[in-house]
Amino acid sequence: MSLNTHVVAPPTADRLLLLVHGYGADEQDLAGLLPYLDPEGRFVTVLPRGPVAAPPGYSWHDIGLAGAGHTVSTTFVESLEALDDLLDTACTEHGLARADAVVGGFSQGGGLAVALGLRASEKAHPAGVLAMSTYLPDVEGVDLDWAAATDIPILVQHGTDDPLIPVEHGGRVLAQTLVDHGVPTVYEEYPMGHSVALESLQSAHDWLGAVRAGERPSAPMPEAPPEPLVRSVTTAEFEAEVLTSDVPVIVDFWAPWCGPCRQVSPVIEQMAAMRQGAYRFVKVNIDDEPQLAQAFQVQSIPMIGLFRNGRMERFALGAKPRQQIEAELGMLVIP
Repeated sequence: MSLNTHVVAPPTADRLLLLVHGYGADEQDLAGLLPYLDPEGRFVTVLPRGPVAAPPGYSWHDIGLAGAGHTVSTTFVESLEALDDLLDTACTEHGLARADAVVGGFSQGGGLAVALGLRASEKAHPAGVLAMSTYLPDVEGVDLDWAAATDIPILVQHGTDDPLIPVEHGGRVLAQTLVDHGVPTVYEEYPMGHSVALESLQSAHDWLGAVRAGERPSAPMPEAPPEPLVRSVTTAEFEAEVLTSDVPVIVDFWAPWCGPCRQVSPVIEQMAAMRQGAYRFVKVNIDDEPQLAQAFQVQSIPMIGLFRNGRMERFALGAKPRQQIEAELGMLVIP
């Protein structure tokens, strides 16, 4: 497989940086990060384009299929092999050592960068891996060399508000797995969505400088934030979290564009704090989970539903005081 690439080669560069874009992007996408990642021009940066059309751009494999517990099409392995060959070719063309290179990527590209950096291979492993807003790849046919990984520093960055790859299933799992295997890991979370932030880029710049200096940066895993009082659930989680729950469940059907939803949200959180143990409280973004909105005939939001024994018994519509919502749901009103 031959990959189209965009190359930025400053005359001062003495190492190679391979940056792999995410789903729906192209070889130009991550080039905009270079003024922040490498303002000194220390790296020849190679930016390849994914081989699979995914308008408005390209992808590396079928979306959503490379996470833990999923099977994946052969395009993941094919793309991984193509990136491995590209790393060899680019290092040779620019007279740079593969063992000094850093591989990195965002989202789907980040999972490939992790696999490329840690895969069992007779080739030299890179000097470091930059994993942005991504996950631990779990793909048949891709074996990770955990013994060699103890010499490969990895920076994992993720947004706490990421709606596409939730941080608890993405960056935290990836980083904790790396730490458990003795990999020199720095894990950072930022208050951002599925994106990068100026602070994360500055940290990545400093980390690249440390790796270039021969260091293997590592830091203790930060403590996970407390479980939210009202947790977001997806369609896949709904049965386990709501329909088969052994306690009644209050479900807040909402959407980000809904003003009344934002007004009632703190009211629902107050109810959750007052009734811990007696009820479970979750929320469903109907924009992300239209199947649930259709299944429970959600035609107006906010809609607060009371679920018991696998069915919705009652519901309340609109932003209202706590006591009124509780009364409409048939809950014993707490003064």
